Amino acid sequence: MRQANGISLRAYAKINLSLEVLGKRPDGYHSLRSVMQTVNLYDTVHIKAVAKENYLKLVTNLPYLPSDSRNIAYKAARLLIDRFGIREGVFISLEKRIPVSAGLGGGSADCAAVLIGMRNLFNLSVSRWELLKIGKELGADVPFCMTMGTVLAEGIGERLTRLRPMPKSWFLLARLPIVVSTADIFSAYNPDVVEIKHDTQRLLASIRRGDLPGLCASMANSLESVTAGIHPVIKELKELMLINGALGALMSGSGPTVFGVFDDKKRAASAEAAVCERFADADVFIVRPYNNR
Repeated sequence: MRQANGISLRAYAKINLSLEVLGKRPDGYHSLRSVMQTVNLYDTVHIKAVAKENYLKLVTNLPYLPSDSRNIAYKAARLLIDRFGIREGVFISLEKRIPVSAGLGGGSADCAAVLIGMRNLFNLSVSRWELLKIGKELGADVPFCMTMGTVLAEGIGERLTRLRPMPKSWFLLARLPIVVSTADIFSAYNPDVVEIKHDTQRLLASIRRGDLPGLCASMANSLESVTAGIHPVIKELKELMLINGALGALMSGSGPTVFGVFDDKKRAASAEAAVCERFADADVFIVRPYNNR
């Protein structure tokens, strides 16, 4: 939404319907294969041009969230200012709804929104492909967050293939109040110890057919047993969702958020009540797949 001298965008969360770690690369990153899905839980990013040269300020509704170069959205704005010689000042207001450090890609989504918003606000001469490359410089999930929808992500997450939108469904997201370090989880991942069976081709075929039960039966996350080994409550939360009607349940990213997939909103709501009763301090949301087509 454009305003007189500003713009507002929604920065949508993501979940990983699958996450397969293929190995470590020479540059230190891990090669991945992941089917990612945007959901309609979002932050709101407001960007405003101000008459103050070389000025950049970011504010958020969360007092504990960094608002300087430690924040990837701030880094995105600074990169565009420097690279394209933007003379006007930039003021960014970030309204967070996506839980922080949850495996839901909130930071990457905010970064993607800043890149798109500043390109549009300042009429930057940069193609979508070039903007995706800039996004990759900032974070592996940023190109997906700029693309959105149902997508197969490969490489470190930058090689994207759009898929048919996933079947009609509801997700129950539950973010437990535990701290998970993505870097530590990847460091602890040992393919010789982790026994996770991935069938990405079956998952892709299920999406093409609109087969929700087949999709759920094919979901897998290489990192789940690592995080659950440190935090066994992850497994307990998954089992609670399955007992309460989820067709499938999985941890998203490196955690700690777990999601259940439902074909009926009433069943999702019933499971939500069970999760809230057992985990009163969890952040819980019922959301839908979001496809921007």
